[in-house]
Amino acid sequence: MRKVFPLFLLALFVATDVVAQSGRRITNPPPPREPVIETPTESAPERLSPIAGLSTLPDNVLNHELKALDNSSFRISDFAGKVVVVNLWASWCGPCRAEIPDYEKVRKEFADRPVEFIGLTTEDPRTSSERVRQFVRDVRFGFRLGWADRETARTLMNGHSVIPQTIVIASDGRIVNHWNGYSRGQSGTRLRDTINHALSETAASTQKLR
Repeated sequence: MRKVFPLFLLALFVATDVVAQSGRRITNPPPPREPVIETPTESAPERLSPIAGLSTLPDNVLNHELKALDNSSFRISDFAGKVVVVNLWASWCGPCRAEIPDYEKVRKEFADRPVEFIGLTTEDPRTSSERVRQFVRDVRFGFRLGWADRETARTLMNGHSVIPQTIVIASDGRIVNHWNGYSRGQSGTRLRDTINHALSETAASTQKLR
Protein backbone atom coordinates (compact mmCIF):
# COMPACT_ATOMS: atom_id res chain seq x y z
CA MET A 1 0.00 0.00 0.00
CA ARG A 2 2.97 2.29 0.75
CA LYS A 3 4.31 1.76 -2.81
CA VAL A 4 0.96 2.48 -4.44
CA PHE A 5 0.55 5.95 -2.87
CA PRO A 6 3.83 7.47 -4.22
CA LEU A 7 3.10 6.02 -7.64
CA PHE A 8 -0.34 7.63 -7.56
CA LEU A 9 1.17 11.04 -6.70
CA LEU A 10 3.72 10.68 -9.50
CA ALA A 11 0.99 9.86 -12.02
CA LEU A 12 -1.10 12.83 -10.84
CA PHE A 13 1.88 15.20 -11.19
CA VAL A 14 2.65 14.02 -14.72
CA ALA A 15 -0.99 14.34 -15.79
CA THR A 16 -1.21 17.86 -14.37
CA ASP A 17 1.97 18.93 -16.15
CA VAL A 18 0.73 17.53 -19.48
CA VAL A 19 -2.52 19.45 -19.18
CA ALA A 20 -0.66 22.65 -18.35
CA GLN A 21 1.75 22.22 -21.26
CA SER A 22 -1.15 21.43 -23.59
CA GLY A 23 -2.97 24.55 -22.40
CA ARG A 24 0.03 26.70 -23.24
CA ARG A 25 0.29 25.23 -26.71
CA ILE A 26 -3.32 25.88 -27.68
CA THR A 27 -3.53 29.40 -26.30
CA ASN A 28 -4.28 31.75 -29.21
CA PRO A 29 -2.00 34.78 -29.62
CA PRO A 30 -3.67 38.21 -29.28
CA PRO A 31 -5.05 39.57 -32.57
CA PRO A 32 -2.83 42.09 -34.37
CA ARG A 33 -3.67 45.73 -33.76
CA GLU A 34 -5.06 47.65 -36.68
CA PRO A 35 -2.87 50.52 -37.87
CA VAL A 36 -4.10 53.95 -36.85
CA ILE A 37 -3.50 57.41 -38.21
CA GLU A 38 -1.12 59.32 -36.01
CA THR A 39 -1.98 62.62 -34.36
CA PRO A 40 0.99 64.97 -33.96
CA THR A 41 1.48 67.09 -30.88
CA GLU A 42 1.10 70.82 -31.36
CA SER A 43 4.08 72.09 -33.34
CA ALA A 44 4.93 74.15 -36.38
CA PRO A 45 3.08 72.74 -39.42
CA GLU A 46 5.35 70.63 -41.63
CA ARG A 47 5.51 71.40 -45.35
CA LEU A 48 4.91 68.20 -47.34
CA SER A 49 6.07 67.29 -50.81
CA PRO A 50 3.55 67.50 -53.69
CA ILE A 51 1.03 64.67 -53.64
CA ALA A 52 2.28 61.58 -55.48
CA GLY A 53 5.11 63.73 -56.84
CA LEU A 54 2.62 65.66 -58.97
CA SER A 55 1.67 69.31 -59.03
CA THR A 56 -2.06 68.52 -59.41
CA LEU A 57 -4.48 66.01 -57.93
CA PRO A 58 -4.98 62.88 -60.04
CA ASP A 59 -8.28 62.54 -61.90
CA ASN A 60 -9.34 59.54 -59.81
CA VAL A 61 -9.36 61.82 -56.74
CA LEU A 62 -10.75 64.95 -58.43
CA ASN A 63 -13.68 63.07 -59.95
CA HIS A 64 -14.29 60.55 -57.18
CA GLU A 65 -17.73 60.85 -55.61
CA LEU A 66 -17.48 61.64 -51.90
CA LYS A 67 -20.33 61.04 -49.47
CA ALA A 68 -21.21 64.15 -47.48
CA LEU A 69 -22.20 64.08 -43.81
CA ASP A 70 -25.69 65.22 -44.80
CA ASN A 71 -25.96 62.11 -47.07
CA SER A 72 -25.62 64.10 -50.29
CA SER A 73 -22.49 63.71 -52.43
CA PHE A 74 -19.94 65.88 -54.21
CA ARG A 75 -16.65 65.76 -56.12
CA ILE A 76 -13.64 68.03 -55.69
CA SER A 77 -13.87 68.67 -59.44
CA ASP A 78 -17.30 70.26 -58.84
CA PHE A 79 -15.43 73.35 -57.67
CA ALA A 80 -13.12 73.82 -60.65
CA GLY A 81 -12.33 77.51 -61.13
CA LYS A 82 -12.23 78.11 -57.37
CA VAL A 83 -9.42 77.91 -54.86
CA VAL A 84 -10.13 74.69 -52.93
CA VAL A 85 -9.03 74.01 -49.36
CA VAL A 86 -9.09 70.35 -48.31
CA ASN A 87 -8.66 69.62 -44.61
CA LEU A 88 -8.24 66.03 -43.35
CA TRP A 89 -9.41 65.56 -39.76
CA ALA A 90 -11.03 63.16 -37.27
CA SER A 91 -13.28 63.60 -34.25
CA TRP A 92 -10.76 61.91 -31.93
CA CYS A 93 -7.90 64.20 -33.03
CA GLY A 94 -7.02 66.82 -30.40
CA PRO A 95 -5.05 69.12 -32.75
CA CYS A 96 -7.95 68.94 -35.22
CA ARG A 97 -10.33 70.25 -32.55
CA ALA A 98 -7.91 73.09 -31.77
CA GLU A 99 -7.36 73.89 -35.44
CA ILE A 100 -11.00 74.16 -36.53
CA PRO A 101 -11.82 77.51 -34.81
CA ASP A 102 -8.77 79.10 -36.48
CA TYR A 103 -9.77 77.70 -39.85
CA GLU A 104 -13.36 78.78 -39.35
CA LYS A 105 -12.23 82.40 -38.94
CA VAL A 106 -10.40 82.14 -42.26
CA ARG A 107 -13.41 80.56 -43.96
CA LYS A 108 -15.65 83.43 -42.88
CA GLU A 109 -13.13 85.99 -44.14
CA PHE A 110 -13.37 84.50 -47.65
CA ALA A 111 -17.13 83.92 -47.62
CA ASP A 112 -17.70 86.20 -50.63
CA ARG A 113 -14.63 85.03 -52.57
CA PRO A 114 -14.24 82.09 -55.02
CA VAL A 115 -12.92 79.72 -52.34
CA GLU A 116 -14.37 76.33 -51.37
CA PHE A 117 -13.58 74.81 -47.97
CA ILE A 118 -13.85 71.01 -47.73
CA GLY A 119 -13.34 68.97 -44.56
CA LEU A 120 -12.90 65.19 -44.96
CA THR A 121 -12.89 62.91 -41.95
CA THR A 122 -10.78 59.77 -42.16
CA GLU A 123 -13.19 57.85 -39.91
CA ASP A 124 -15.49 55.00 -40.93
CA PRO A 125 -19.10 56.17 -41.43
CA ARG A 126 -20.37 52.69 -40.49
CA THR A 127 -19.01 52.95 -36.94
CA SER A 128 -18.37 56.65 -36.30
CA SER A 129 -21.34 58.45 -37.84
CA GLU A 130 -22.99 59.69 -34.65
CA ARG A 131 -19.71 60.60 -32.95
CA VAL A 132 -18.59 62.61 -35.97
CA ARG A 133 -21.88 64.47 -36.23
CA GLN A 134 -21.77 65.34 -32.52
CA PHE A 135 -18.19 66.58 -32.92
CA VAL A 136 -19.22 68.82 -35.84
CA ARG A 137 -22.06 70.28 -33.78
CA ASP A 138 -19.76 70.89 -30.81
CA VAL A 139 -17.04 72.71 -32.75
CA ARG A 140 -19.41 74.37 -35.27
CA PHE A 141 -17.43 73.21 -38.27
CA GLY A 142 -18.76 75.14 -41.29
CA PHE A 143 -16.74 73.49 -44.06
CA ARG A 144 -18.41 71.30 -46.68
CA LEU A 145 -17.99 68.03 -44.77
CA GLY A 146 -17.63 64.51 -46.07
CA TRP A 147 -16.09 61.08 -45.55
CA ALA A 148 -12.67 60.28 -47.02
CA ASP A 149 -12.70 56.65 -48.12
CA ARG A 150 -9.49 54.66 -47.73
CA GLU A 151 -8.15 55.20 -51.25
CA THR A 152 -8.91 58.92 -51.29
CA ALA A 153 -7.30 59.43 -47.87
CA ARG A 154 -4.21 57.44 -48.88
CA THR A 155 -3.72 59.49 -52.04
CA LEU A 156 -4.29 62.84 -50.35
CA MET A 157 -1.95 61.99 -47.48
CA ASN A 158 0.80 60.87 -49.88
CA GLY A 159 2.26 58.40 -47.39
CA HIS A 160 2.08 60.75 -44.39
CA SER A 161 -0.35 59.00 -42.00
CA VAL A 162 -0.76 62.05 -39.79
CA ILE A 163 -3.70 64.38 -39.23
CA PRO A 164 -4.63 67.14 -39.46
CA GLN A 165 -3.45 67.75 -43.01
CA THR A 166 -4.30 70.69 -45.26
CA ILE A 167 -4.08 70.94 -49.03
CA VAL A 168 -4.72 74.17 -50.95
CA ILE A 169 -5.51 73.83 -54.66
CA ALA A 170 -5.45 76.80 -57.04
CA SER A 171 -8.31 77.56 -59.42
CA ASP A 172 -6.37 75.93 -62.28
CA GLY A 173 -5.99 72.68 -60.33
CA ARG A 174 -2.40 73.12 -59.15
CA ILE A 175 -1.49 72.17 -55.60
CA VAL A 176 -0.31 75.44 -54.06
CA ASN A 177 0.61 74.07 -50.64
CA HIS A 178 0.29 70.91 -48.53
CA TRP A 179 1.14 70.61 -44.83
CA ASN A 180 0.33 68.61 -41.73
CA GLY A 181 0.07 69.37 -38.03
CA TYR A 182 -1.34 72.31 -36.11
CA SER A 183 0.39 75.22 -34.39
CA ARG A 184 -1.57 77.77 -32.39
CA GLY A 185 -1.30 81.21 -33.99
CA GLN A 186 0.42 79.85 -37.11
CA SER A 187 -1.92 77.43 -38.91
CA GLY A 188 -4.70 79.97 -39.49
CA THR A 189 -2.23 82.58 -40.71
CA ARG A 190 -0.61 80.07 -43.03
CA LEU A 191 -3.98 79.10 -44.51
CA ARG A 192 -4.98 82.75 -45.00
CA ASP A 193 -1.68 83.63 -46.67
CA THR A 194 -1.80 80.59 -48.96
CA ILE A 195 -5.35 81.37 -50.10
CA ASN A 196 -4.45 84.99 -50.79
CA HIS A 197 -1.44 83.85 -52.80
CA ALA A 198 -3.61 81.48 -54.85
CA LEU A 199 -6.22 84.18 -55.48
CA SER A 200 -3.51 86.65 -56.55
CA GLU A 201 -2.15 84.13 -59.05
CA THR A 202 -5.66 83.62 -60.41
CA ALA A 203 -6.16 87.37 -60.84
CA ALA A 204 -2.79 87.73 -62.58
CA SER A 205 -3.58 84.88 -64.98
CA THR A 206 -6.97 86.39 -65.80
CA GLN A 207 -5.42 89.76 -66.63
CA LYS A 208 -2.88 88.12 -68.98
CA LEU A 209 -5.70 86.47 -70.90
CA ARG A 210 -7.46 89.79 -71.52
